[in-house]
Amino acid sequence: MAKPDPRPQRRAQGELETQVIGALRKADAPVTAAWVQERLGGGLAYTTVMTVLSRLLDKQAVTRKRAGRSFVWSAAADEAGLAALKMHKVLDRERDRRAVLARFITALPEGDEQLLRDLLDRAADEPAD
Repeated sequence: MAKPDPRPQRRAQGELETQVIGALRKADAPVTAAWVQERLGGGLAYTTVMTVLSRLLDKQAVTRKRAGRSFVWSAAADEAGLAALKMHKVLDRERDRRAVLARFITALPEGDEQLLRDLLDRAADEPAD
C-alpha cells in the first residue's frame, strides 16, 4: 500500500491569483497581505501571498496604498478582469496577433461566437472617450 503524499496538492496555474482577487473583493476596505493570508488559509506562506500580490500589481489587477510601514491592497479587477488581463498578456507575447485571434474565434462554440459578435457590435456603437 502506497504512503499518502504529505505535500500539499499543487494549484492550477492562476488559481492562487484568482483566490487572492476573490478575497480582496470580499473585503470592505483595503487590507493587508496578512489579512489575505489569513482568509486563504491552507498554511500559505506570507512570502507567497506577497509574491502573488506583487504579480497582480504588475498586471494592474490590484492596487496598493502605503499604510504606516506596510501596504494595504485592493482589487482593481474582478475575476473576469483578471482573465482579460491574462488574455492580453498572451496576445502581447505573440508575433502574429491576427492569427491567434483568428484561431481563437474559429474554435469558439456557436453561442460564444454570437456573444462575441454582440459585444463587438455594442462596443462599436459606444462613443469613444
